[in-house]
Amino acid sequence: MLEENLKTISAEAEKHQAVLVAVSKTKSMDEILQVYDKGIRHFGENYADELVAKHIRLPDDIFWHFIGHLQSNKAKLIAPFVYLIHSVDSIRLLNELEKQGSKYNRVIKCLLQVHIAKEESKFGIKPEKLMDFIHESLKTKRRHVLIDGLMGMATLTGDEQSIRNEFRQLKLLFEEAKKLLPQISILSMGMTSDYTIALEEGSTMIRIGSAIFGERNSGT
Repeated sequence: MLEENLKTISAEAEKHQAVLVAVSKTKSMDEILQVYDKGIRHFGENYADELVAKHIRLPDDIFWHFIGHLQSNKAKLIAPFVYLIHSVDSIRLLNELEKQGSKYNRVIKCLLQVHIAKEESKFGIKPEKLMDFIHESLKTKRRHVLIDGLMGMATLTGDEQSIRNEFRQLKLLFEEAKKLLPQISILSMGMTSDYTIALEEGSTMIRIGSAIFGERNSGT
C-alpha cells in the first residue's frame, strides 16, 4: 500500500513540477526510513524537539521542513539545520530567525503562512494584512533569512469549490507578493485530503501525511 500510494502521489506532484514533503510527525524512525528507502528526501515535522531528535538519528541527506506553528523560543533548536520553515507569521519570529541564522552563519529559508481557511483555529497572516506584513518585513534588512514563498491550509470541508477558491486566493496573493519579493518561488498548499485541487491551482509544494504513513499514531 505504501509503495502504491507513494507512486500515485509522486507522479501527480511530478506532473505539476511540485515538491512532495512527507509529513512524518509522530512517526517512528523505522516508518520514516521505509519512506526514505522509496526515494523520498523531503520530510515535514510539527514539533521542534521531535524534529531535532529525528535529525540526529536519520540520514544526513534528508531535507527537513518545519510545518507546525513555531514559537520564537524554539527557533534556536532547528536553526542549525532546518531546510525550510513553512509557518512564519510574525515579525518577531523573522527577527529571531535572523538572529539564529547569524549565529550559525547560514541563511534560513522560510515561507509566510497565510490564513485562508474559515476555521479561526488555524494560524497565519490574514490575507488582507499580507502586503502590510511584507512592507513591514522589508523595513529591516536581514542577511540570514530568506522569505521564499507562501504557505496556506484550506478549510477542512467536503466542499471542493470552497477549497479551490481558497487555494486560488492564495495563488493570487502569491503573484501579488512577487511584486515586493521577486525572489519567492514556493507556494506550499495541499495536504492528503486536497492536494490534487492544490496542484491544479498552482501549488509547487504539497505536504502529505496520512496518505503515505497512515493515520496519526495513537497516544501522540
